[in-house]
Amino acid sequence: MFGKKQIRHTVIETLVGSNSKLYGDLHFKGGCHIDGAVKGNVSADPDTESALSISDIGSVDGGVTVPYVTLNGIVKGDVFASQRVELGATARVIGNVYYNLIQMAEGAEINGKLVHQPEGQVPLLEQTNQMDEQAAASGE
Repeated sequence: MFGKKQIRHTVIETLVGSNSKLYGDLHFKGGCHIDGAVKGNVSADPDTESALSISDIGSVDGGVTVPYVTLNGIVKGDVFASQRVELGATARVIGNVYYNLIQMAEGAEINGKLVHQPEGQVPLLEQTNQMDEQAAASGE
């Protein structure tokens, strides 16, 4: 409808199955698919082509920092997608979504802010941390 649909063909190397619960942070490279529950942060190096997909039965209770995100489940935390985020009709985000490109289906919910961050821009989270560090160094 709006041009060619980009389909990412990333090999799934990390899988959290539907009967699995992971307690702690998950850092991966390549493709990761979540059908179960993760209670912790999920991240991948920003300078990779890493992609995360969360199915409609999957959930993350923590932040997500991955270049490519496809969400159909629930994230209770901020989502940082440096390249692209796709929110399906059953996607629920309880937190802010920081994105470069976004695709959102009818029915997706975001209970937070949508913040556009063009590629190459320093993420707002890092800017905030840098300002806090400078204020602490100057004794404010």
